[in-house]
Amino acid sequence: MVEARPEPPRGFPQAEYEARTARAQAMMAEAGIDLLLLTTEPEFRYFSGFLTQFWQSPTRPWFLLVPASGKPVAAAPARIGLPMGPETHLRMPLADHARLRAALPDHEFVDAEPVVRELRMVKSPAEIAKIAHICAIVSDVFEALPDFVGAGMSEAEIFRAFRIECLKRGADDVPYLVGGAAPGGVADIISPPSARRTETGDVLMLDTGAVFDGYYCDFDRNYAFGWADDAARRAYATVREAMEAGFDAARPGATCADIFRAMQDVLEQGGAQGNDVGRIGHGLGMQLTEWPSHTATDRTVVRPGMVLTLEPGMNFAQGRIMVLEENIVIRDDGPEYLTRPAPRELPVIGT
Repeated sequence: MVEARPEPPRGFPQAEYEARTARAQAMMAEAGIDLLLLTTEPEFRYFSGFLTQFWQSPTRPWFLLVPASGKPVAAAPARIGLPMGPETHLRMPLADHARLRAALPDHEFVDAEPVVRELRMVKSPAEIAKIAHICAIVSDVFEALPDFVGAGMSEAEIFRAFRIECLKRGADDVPYLVGGAAPGGVADIISPPSARRTETGDVLMLDTGAVFDGYYCDFDRNYAFGWADDAARRAYATVREAMEAGFDAARPGATCADIFRAMQDVLEQGGAQGNDVGRIGHGLGMQLTEWPSHTATDRTVVRPGMVLTLEPGMNFAQGRIMVLEENIVIRDDGPEYLTRPAPRELPVIGT
């Protein structure tokens, strides 16, 4: 019987939400925004704490208004902030949005994405504790995987067994699980499982986003069944080294572009045959992927409290990809792993 890992408290104290609102209102004042209109689940939950699966239904759109100060009040005329930038979307019928704007001719709608982005990127200690908890649970599952997965199982059976083990050990849900297995390495890392039976010589990759109390982990692990060829071993060693370079670069004051370049240099020196993903890591929290992104052009400054993924990947042969992902938190004195880092050598199951 698997012993459950002690859980951090669910939910947050009232003071957490009061602090979030106060930070938002200060940033709204600086941006000249009188009212913040939010239509999406993470932002709704960020300010209210209301966690529910009912967002799966599009029938009843929900909205949240954050005023410039105090409790919601009528404001006219006003500059209404609505997230409009990258990685945002409007979760209300477009016709309703058009009617809203027509009914408020004296109000100006402005982009509040910078405000929401800034709020969400830096996590509180209580948020970090929840992410650390789910990272620890799934690290346990990955380390135990050779005990319940072996060659001959189908991809679908492996995925099912992995999900069950995560739930048994304390995850609330495993809404994201992709990967696969193929001789020498996979060609696709974002597909659902197939019915194909795994064989000796296959390399298995599982990338998961599991959840505890509404907060995600997002990392992957690679395994070989029986044996691994030299190309797969070298590729694994390269992405493992690249991940370490990204970790060393992820210090307060660095930029996401600095982290990208540290990892990309190692990948290129290791013979990467291209990387068309565009980014090799991102923010993490109430969503599987959040701001910022580790790209060549993202100049977001790394600060204490940020939770980030490091995700170096490379095409190392025709139709073969190797990716490794870890989750870290930025502290005042540098980065700290939330996941337990992957082994330095490609693990082999069944030897």
